[in-house]
Amino acid sequence: MKKFPMFLSMCALLYNTGCSTQAEEKKEEEVSYQVTTPLQKDTTVTKDYVSQIHAFRHIEMRAQQRGYIQNIFVDEGQSVREGQMMFQIMPQLYEAELQKAQAEASFANIEYQNTKKLADNKIVAPNELSMANAKLDKAKAEVSLAQTHLGFTKIKAPFSGIMDHFQVRQGSLVDEGDLLTTLSDNSKMWVYFNVPEAEYLDFKTHTQKDNRVNVNLVMANNDVFPYPGVVETIEADFNNETGNIAFRATFPNPKGLLRHGETGNVRMTVPLKNALLIPQKATFEVLEKKYVYVVDKDNVIRSREIKIAAEMPHIFAVQSGLKKDDRILLEGLRQVRENQKIHCKLIQPESVISHLSLYAE
Repeated sequence: MKKFPMFLSMCALLYNTGCSTQAEEKKEEEVSYQVTTPLQKDTTVTKDYVSQIHAFRHIEMRAQQRGYIQNIFVDEGQSVREGQMMFQIMPQLYEAELQKAQAEASFANIEYQNTKKLADNKIVAPNELSMANAKLDKAKAEVSLAQTHLGFTKIKAPFSGIMDHFQVRQGSLVDEGDLLTTLSDNSKMWVYFNVPEAEYLDFKTHTQKDNRVNVNLVMANNDVFPYPGVVETIEADFNNETGNIAFRATFPNPKGLLRHGETGNVRMTVPLKNALLIPQKATFEVLEKKYVYVVDKDNVIRSREIKIAAEMPHIFAVQSGLKKDDRILLEGLRQVRENQKIHCKLIQPESVISHLSLYAE
């Protein structure tokens, strides 16, 4: 008789547990979640590209003659003017060669004048006069060559710019072709950056031939350079290893803030054709991969990996993984589980995107 009450108690416990589970499941099913679809539209996105900054003109200054550095008229980091003296190689040897050439030219001229008088009196043949004239021309050429060699001992700035580090010092012996320093014209800067093939195609498709695209430069300290640049040149070939192509933007540099060899990021507005836009809050991340919950026709949720083409405030542009008619879970991502059937309410994507600032709070 004692076993019968215990049996009744167990039955009552199982009944209550079953009812409780059914109530929870019913309550879970009654929760309605908001879902939306990607918004497909043409848009633009601002992207940063790692860049290298080069001076408009940047050259190596090299010795054109062999000799000792007699004078250095400038200093490292100094601004120089076009035509300003920079270095002088000891000129005595080349001055002596010029004097020798000039003396030989004088002798050849005297010889020519004497031969001309004899030829005018028909004492010598005309060929003798021609040979004397050729010797004179050769001597004059030697003088011109010696003057050129002497001129090479004076190394002047070919354009206005800034001096770099010296590779020689006063008294150094240099050979022809030895590097002395470099000179940079920083009045404007050429900034090179690499663009992936897909973005290059979008850029060329949506940019008119004669329209120049303005870009900005984010410097190494994260400040934006105050003068915008213009994309002027795209290189001819893609890099087969990276799939990128190099763009070149030109920036004015009136205050000389930028220097050759600096790095930064070019910030460019890139057009996106028929982009699929979704709220960032509708995604979650697993092992550095982006996922969304897609709700099928039976209202069952399943996770799906997506690729991001671009990121904007509160918005992702999806490169792959979604279609424009796919329904994605907008809220409650942490409250659901894989393959769960839910009640959902569709919110139009235009409304979702327009209120993202509110959703993000």
